[in-house]
Amino acid sequence: MNIQYLKIALCLVVTPVFQMTAQTKGINDLDLVVEHKIDSIIELMTVKEKVGQMVQYNGSFDVTGIPSDIDSKTKLEKLKNGEVGSMLNVLTAKATREAQQVVMENSRLKIPLLFGYDVIHGYKTMFPVPLGESASWDLEAIQLSASIAAKETAAAGVHWTFAPMIDVSRDARWGRIMEGAGEDPYLNSVIGVARINGFQGGNLDDIATIAACAKHFAGYGFAEAGRDYNTVNVGESELQNAILMPFKAASEAGVATFMNSFNEIDGVPATASSHLQRDILKGEWDYKGFMVSDWGSIAELIPHGFAKDKMQAGELAVVAGSDMDMEGRVYEEALEPLVSQSKIDETLLDAAVRRILRVKFHLGLFEDPYKYSDAKREKEVLLAPEHLVAARDIARKSIVLLKNENEVLPLKKDVKSIAVIGPLADDKDSPLGNWRAQANKNSAVSVLEGIKKAVGSATTINYAKGADLGMGERSFLMPLKINEADKSGLTEAVEAAENSEVVVMVLGEDAFQTGEGRSQTGIKLRGVQQDLLDAVSEINSNIVLILMNGRPLDLSKPNEQVSAILETWFLGSEAGNAIADVLFGAYNPSGKLPVSFPRNVGQEPLYYNQKNTGRPFSDMVTYSGYQDGSREGLFPFGYGLSYTTFEYGKLQLSAEEFSGDATIELSVEVTNTGKVAGKETIQLYIHDLFASRTRPVKELRDFRQITLEPGASKTVNFTISPKTLEFYTANKMWEAEAGEFEVMVGSNSVDLQKVTFQYKN
Repeated sequence: MNIQYLKIALCLVVTPVFQMTAQTKGINDLDLVVEHKIDSIIELMTVKEKVGQMVQYNGSFDVTGIPSDIDSKTKLEKLKNGEVGSMLNVLTAKATREAQQVVMENSRLKIPLLFGYDVIHGYKTMFPVPLGESASWDLEAIQLSASIAAKETAAAGVHWTFAPMIDVSRDARWGRIMEGAGEDPYLNSVIGVARINGFQGGNLDDIATIAACAKHFAGYGFAEAGRDYNTVNVGESELQNAILMPFKAASEAGVATFMNSFNEIDGVPATASSHLQRDILKGEWDYKGFMVSDWGSIAELIPHGFAKDKMQAGELAVVAGSDMDMEGRVYEEALEPLVSQSKIDETLLDAAVRRILRVKFHLGLFEDPYKYSDAKREKEVLLAPEHLVAARDIARKSIVLLKNENEVLPLKKDVKSIAVIGPLADDKDSPLGNWRAQANKNSAVSVLEGIKKAVGSATTINYAKGADLGMGERSFLMPLKINEADKSGLTEAVEAAENSEVVVMVLGEDAFQTGEGRSQTGIKLRGVQQDLLDAVSEINSNIVLILMNGRPLDLSKPNEQVSAILETWFLGSEAGNAIADVLFGAYNPSGKLPVSFPRNVGQEPLYYNQKNTGRPFSDMVTYSGYQDGSREGLFPFGYGLSYTTFEYGKLQLSAEEFSGDATIELSVEVTNTGKVAGKETIQLYIHDLFASRTRPVKELRDFRQITLEPGASKTVNFTISPKTLEFYTANKMWEAEAGEFEVMVGSNSVDLQKVTFQYKN
């Protein structure tokens, strides 16, 4: 190669002279100058260096110190040789700067490293777990949460988060349901886009933004029996209409990266699926970012029985469109021999590297590889006071009031005595949730602390733990041990309840009961918690149940025993303060369930947008139901009460039919008929009565949030367009079919008014 050309090209790599224009469409908005620079870099690269860009290493070793084992030495040499393109779990501004220096000061082409990390619901400041935050249905709050997480993450030197998870999740047994937005494709879509916009901002080059990652592509949330990593069996209609809608929205929103999933679909592991990655994502959707494997998923093609060894696994994955190998150790071993043996074409590597370099350019890493690694900024940004203020507000917006008999809530601050009981009542760690990034252990405000701050000195707080929930050490990778036998604390709890005017019981799950690998066959209150509730309810029936959990629970029995239920999920750093705000009426609860709560685990998977079947509900025995109970959930999707009441007027359609690209308007007047101001989420559902593929009985297609003072009314308007009616039809395309439709509006997926209209295309 001409030495002078090499010097010119390297200048393009190390000190580019252009300034990227403001990013408005994300990774799909190509910059021709950047694309030419990428061309010049790829032309200079050896096959080994190309493969290196497609390799991601875990960073759990000291890259600048003396390596303590052979593996660390190997990693260090590969970094120096430019054979690693990305690292995950390298944290802090100092550590990322040091790791980046290894590459920039030693490698031939000096292509910056990309640092990634699982920032799921906050970096240092913790926000509600994603399922809980989704209960806010507040897209501005969700975007703010992600933007603060991005600001803290970027300040710690990290460029890229493996979030949002936008898997539609219908099964409460699946532990990872906590990480997404629940059971509805549309809600997952709009919340996913809000999170992407929060992480990425208006310009990925901004120092306060990070690259997002839409995961898991695809079908992960449909694992059989709710068992993590399990097989998925869906047809093309279910894949397109129920699973891919959020991913299509993420692609259109310009999400920087995608991550494939562990599961197989129709006998093909997603990591090796050309249909998903080549035909749909990079083909039909024309997506320009890159696809990273999930941890080791390329190597897992072997135990799947889809590849006999790493050579075949590498070939299958790269041909299918997997661009980066996360800790699978497959690409670094297989790709170079596969190219040299002409089993794969080098242009496959070029295409993958192009996508990876594109993200690095968008992040501004070629201009300044160390721009994110500023220890001074890190110290100023992490746990900033304004972040905690936002965390408290977003947490209380995520709380769902499930029950409130006789208006027991809100509690009066001058109540004479409150018993605060339960294994989670004074827990400062579980509110942080699983996937807690760099949150400080035991740093959350507990419910007990929040209550003590909220009440006056005249109120007596009688606290009793009542029972332990978890036993022994807790961590992301350790199996969780639950206390199934020790009831020694019940006596103290009963005494506290007996001496108190009202009981606040804090029950639910340990933080590590939900999350990756945390599937369960049962979803009732585990351990001796039900025994504790039984004992207390016999003494004092004036009970407010505060639930802390990451999945829907079977609340059939507790619902019969208590006066009020607050679903608080795992709310993050400010959990106790947010819960106290709602308990005592400083904030009127406005959350709505993003997922159905069952009557028992036998109903799972349970979701509101089911098909009618050929035998819908009937008084006869021979219909699609159960002999021993209802087929409906205890608390439906979209459900949530308020301290006030809302009345819906009659639905008004601007026309009874429309055609082509025209639209019609639907309006409804909503009135606050209660005594306090409140926020309501008005939900719009569509039912396509007759179609080329069977359609669900109802599908969420839009919603509005309004805040009304007592006695105030507001007319809420929705526009219904052909886009509102679209689905993946028998023509194998997204389109609106002509026919008759029902449109339903109300406060949840059950309490709805409906009108009909015709669409003619």
